[in-house]
Amino acid sequence: MPSLPNSDELIFFVNGRKVIEKSADPEQNLLFYLRKVLHLTGTKYSCGEGGCGSCTVMVSRYNPKNKKIHHYPVTACLVPICSLYGAAVTTVEGVGSIKTRIHPVQERLAKCHGTQCGFCSPGMVMSIYTLLRNHPEPTPDQITKALGGNLCRCTGYRLIVESGKTFCEESTACQMKGSGKCCLDQEEKAFVNREEKICTKLYNEDEFQPFDPSQEPIFPPELIRMAEDPNKRRLTFQGKRTTWITSVTLSDLLELKVNFPQAPLVMGNTEVGPRIKFEDEFYPVFITPLGLPELYFVDSTDNGVTIGAGYSLAQLNDALSYILSEQPKEKTKTYRALLKHLRTLAGPQIRNMATLGGHVVSRPNYSDLNPILAAGNAIINLISKDGERQIPLDSKFLERAPEANLKSEEIVLSVSIPHSTKWHFVSGMRLAQYRENAFAIVNAGMSVKFEDGTDTIKDLQMFYGSVGPTVVSASQTCKQLIGRQWDDQMLSDACRLVLDEVYIPPAAEGGMVEYRRTLIISLLFKFYLKVRRGLNKMDPQKFPDIPEKFMSALEDFPIETPQGIQMFQCVDPRQSPQDPVGHPVMHQSAIKHATGEAVYVDDMPPIAQELFLAPVTSTRAHAKIILIDVSEALALPGVVDVIRAEDVPGDNNPQEEILYAQNEVICVGQIVCTVAADTHAHAKEAAKKVKITYEDIEPRIITIEQALEHNSFLSAERKIEQGNVEQAFKHVDQIIEGEVHVEGQEHFYMETQTILAIPKTEDKEMVLHLGMQYPTHVQEFVATALNVPRSRIALHMRRAGGAFGGKITKPALLAAITAVAANKTGRPIRFILERGDDMLITAGRHPLLAKYKIGFMNNGVIKSADIEYYVNGGCTPDESELVIEFIVLKSENAYYIPNFRCRGRACKTNLPSNTAFRGFGFPQGAVVVEAYITAVASQCNLSPEEIREINMYKRISKTAFKEMFNPEPLRKCWKDCLEKSSFYARKRAAEEFNKKNYWKKKGLSVIPMKFTIGIPQTYYNQAAALVHIYVDGSVLVIHGGCEFGQGLYTKMIQVASRELNIPSSYIHQYETSTITVPNALHTSASMGTDINGKAVQNACQILMARLQPIIRKNPQGRWEDWIAKAFEESISLSTTGYFKGYQTNMDWEKEEGHPFPYFIYGVSCSEVEVDCLTGAHKLPRTDIFIDAAFSINPAVDIGQVEGGFIQGMGFYTTEELKYSPEGVLYSRGTNDYKIPTVAEIPEEFYITLVHSQNPIAIYSSKGLGESGMFLGSSVFFAIQDAVTAARRERGLTTTFTLNSPATPELIRMNCMDQFTEMIPRDDPSTFTPWSIRVS
Repeated sequence: MPSLPNSDELIFFVNGRKVIEKSADPEQNLLFYLRKVLHLTGTKYSCGEGGCGSCTVMVSRYNPKNKKIHHYPVTACLVPICSLYGAAVTTVEGVGSIKTRIHPVQERLAKCHGTQCGFCSPGMVMSIYTLLRNHPEPTPDQITKALGGNLCRCTGYRLIVESGKTFCEESTACQMKGSGKCCLDQEEKAFVNREEKICTKLYNEDEFQPFDPSQEPIFPPELIRMAEDPNKRRLTFQGKRTTWITSVTLSDLLELKVNFPQAPLVMGNTEVGPRIKFEDEFYPVFITPLGLPELYFVDSTDNGVTIGAGYSLAQLNDALSYILSEQPKEKTKTYRALLKHLRTLAGPQIRNMATLGGHVVSRPNYSDLNPILAAGNAIINLISKDGERQIPLDSKFLERAPEANLKSEEIVLSVSIPHSTKWHFVSGMRLAQYRENAFAIVNAGMSVKFEDGTDTIKDLQMFYGSVGPTVVSASQTCKQLIGRQWDDQMLSDACRLVLDEVYIPPAAEGGMVEYRRTLIISLLFKFYLKVRRGLNKMDPQKFPDIPEKFMSALEDFPIETPQGIQMFQCVDPRQSPQDPVGHPVMHQSAIKHATGEAVYVDDMPPIAQELFLAPVTSTRAHAKIILIDVSEALALPGVVDVIRAEDVPGDNNPQEEILYAQNEVICVGQIVCTVAADTHAHAKEAAKKVKITYEDIEPRIITIEQALEHNSFLSAERKIEQGNVEQAFKHVDQIIEGEVHVEGQEHFYMETQTILAIPKTEDKEMVLHLGMQYPTHVQEFVATALNVPRSRIALHMRRAGGAFGGKITKPALLAAITAVAANKTGRPIRFILERGDDMLITAGRHPLLAKYKIGFMNNGVIKSADIEYYVNGGCTPDESELVIEFIVLKSENAYYIPNFRCRGRACKTNLPSNTAFRGFGFPQGAVVVEAYITAVASQCNLSPEEIREINMYKRISKTAFKEMFNPEPLRKCWKDCLEKSSFYARKRAAEEFNKKNYWKKKGLSVIPMKFTIGIPQTYYNQAAALVHIYVDGSVLVIHGGCEFGQGLYTKMIQVASRELNIPSSYIHQYETSTITVPNALHTSASMGTDINGKAVQNACQILMARLQPIIRKNPQGRWEDWIAKAFEESISLSTTGYFKGYQTNMDWEKEEGHPFPYFIYGVSCSEVEVDCLTGAHKLPRTDIFIDAAFSINPAVDIGQVEGGFIQGMGFYTTEELKYSPEGVLYSRGTNDYKIPTVAEIPEEFYITLVHSQNPIAIYSSKGLGESGMFLGSSVFFAIQDAVTAARRERGLTTTFTLNSPATPELIRMNCMDQFTEMIPRDDPSTFTPWSIRVS
């Protein structure tokens, strides 16, 4: 290898300031550089693989050729800093700041309530901001498209989209739909006679500052001069281990490829970057071309178009769109197919980074574009020092035949795509877990050329992606079909032949084998129909059209911009104007979220001598530890220590949990030891070098079935029973029995578990900063591990980037591990779990298996029910016993069944311990109830909503655990939802649609909910607060509740404002800390506002009582005067407030009690449309009516309901955790685990907060944090309704079990037809599947 010169200076700009990096490291990415070098922490780390958009920034470059500046979004985690020479980077800090001036994008995101936890907000801001820099008056579709690469776990996206839509030319919160009539007109009559006025606006657009595009920062002139410099030269950046070489001429680039034949050519780094991070690949040299005109061009001729390899996929999209407008339709079939896939391929950030050349030459097996390019006969134009040559982008190239590979010194110069011709049809098809930003499960590019004027096949090509290690060509099938006519017999033979040729082994990586086999021929059928339709359009006389009922199979579901209305009770006009209770008040940190100035734990500045911690986790599910060899790890640079179980000064096994594995491991992902080093990179590298020798132990229990087989449980059975179940079964018309499997769910909070532990030099004190939901539990575990009193442990938390139950118990374990490391090293420790480790170590929602036996009459009345629930608790107790108790207690949902028995038990398995998750068992348990309701409906030949109506609680009654309750609010929500959603009219319309469409089906479902908040033990419902009034009149409020996006701090300010009768601006809320409020219990179970609100109220009332003598003497005085006077009179202006807690109890021996303080009622109606050929679905509309009693903050509550619904929808449809039979979690990132994107939410989303009374709670409010989660099941049951319609038409039984989640795989395989019958099926006893269900 030739010797390399010393390093050049890397010059680029960040937020208008010049950065000169004299020692640029090619291994350093922009995200790390921004956060750790420039200390710009607004850009967040969340996934590290470019899949979530949290680290989105804008990159701007000057093009000397066209003299234009190109702004585009990128994910900073994938951008090597060395690639930024001559670029201008804009981060969220550069867009606007509280210290200077906030930008309209930031202001509107905040004021439209588009932030909750705020961790994703800077990325959202940057995506919308970049769009506005290119399109100052965007269309709603452009807003939705711009947000396609950004994930949000809290809000449900609609309010984020709405904030962006305020920049559109015809911006309005209320969608006109082009009719000129207000969409609320239809609702007016419904509310005309009501005493309460209904409001629909959550924000006031008049408050927004105007957007003036001319005021944006200018592009640095120095970068223009650099780009236009005629004497540009090669640049070399020399790192510690690697070298980055930037060439500025083509000849220099080709010379470099000769000198460094193994060096990757890096353009967007979307392929090389993830390989380095996740596959441990190492490259000593990187080569990149900087703005070579030879790689950036479009050349259109009469025969086709040639596009430079350097064009990003976004630029390719623009180029093809332009060609479409210039060329006749018959010439652009290949371009149209490419454009369709470019819309959904990854997200906008990746499309702006990845290049055409890089995508083509990397040949990923999942490529959406290469199969189409191959079907369209594209040519790859190569160049090397020896000259140019062309190779066809064909099966040999895609299947990596040695003779078709590039030579090591060659690069892709461009790709030539021929025009299609009149008798030539080209199409691309794909099916992914989601419509956007998800790898295809199977995709295809197909083309057919006919003899002119006939339907005789002259040439046929079929390429499939995601069916093997490479893109696969069905070339033998195509050969055999040449000369055949394009008819049904040809299709039948083609399906048979292609299934023989494109073989997916039963144990293939990725699983879903039978589904993928079905997709191979389902997509072929779609192509067949498209071509038939195309031929008919050309000559209707000669070529018969496809059946009318098949027409809807031709089109994929489009991505629509969501819209909706939110209705809530208006504030009483007599209420004081300064009283914020009942108003849709913006989240108190929303502006800081949007500007990136909200500080999360890893945003805290570095502390002197701090170390970073990396975990070493078990790779076996159940094994004895024979040896832990840390010698190689300790020898690496920067490594300070390896911490193990023997380093724990106190208890390594608090409450049957395990900090560090000792002697044996009991799950894959269990922490065996941790490595402390001076940088995160060093710690991570050393963790890989720790060698652990294991000896497997039997049994290895992974699934619930295996646990039942081995009688392996974590806790005793819980049971409630009423009536005489066995006797009732003898007097019913019918009995059905069934099983329902409900898989688990990953929390996927945007901020992974992050802990900063700082050991103090005195008295064995330890200070920890972390995101948590249960401060006392964390304090207890840390104190126990360090063997010190709890008073020595100080915890601090300002906010967390989402939690959803995942930060109740898990932070206690991780904080204790961090504290032990800090104690041993004597240095501060920063422990940030990477996304993959977080998913592996902390687990999530409990998978569930339910078995039911239901006795009912032919008229649909259910007389008897016997239900057994089992959850997969994992390897230690965690919260599993409480989860199963909640499932059993809530197991009747909204229905009165006179003879009812429910039993539940938590299973012990060799998986990481599952834990609390929003809804706490109810979303799993209640979906089983609705499943047997649906099964009864099928058996009685009645609709599910009729069975629900028949069996729903109708009068004041006792629950199965013998508690009285009044179902009137539930009945009201049910009635309102059916009426206002036009359920029956839409159901009839869906039935009509289904009669006319064979391959697409619509389904509707309306689901009631009787939910509860709180915990069955009174002491778990207590809370405390501390309120200080300072002499200037300002107020500090502190309480034990934790803020993680649910708006708790905001509501507490509202409570204090009302109680003290002062404006909210006087009140400041500081962090949650064990120093200020001791013994704080968990912020969960939807009761954060209930209990902390009562404590804050109590403190404020005590203070107001002290002030009363002062106020009585000077009733017209100002607040400041009263406070000054009180201070002069030595009246204490500080107090604690306390709430003893709701009086709850449950006697499991008697199977009765008052386990929950009150009920929350709700009803959700969803409509879906399902593609029976692929299993894809779309969600045209959802209506939710939820009993909010009196909403303290309608904006926060609606945000919680919407966000919960979308999270629930994800749980019931596409969020699929995949495990190997050995207990290894495969789903460890955004590529493997898909939470809903902006493209998946309801196209129309209507929320109504129904007013009622709840005198037990503060201001008669209700806690709505979790309730929206189960309402997402209306999507699941609407899917079941659509699948039932398909099965009915095909003559199949309509009583079938749809397990959760209803993934595209389950939908497709339940819509059985000639294609599912045609596929080969394997004997399960002959192979070990790639993945298994663990429920």
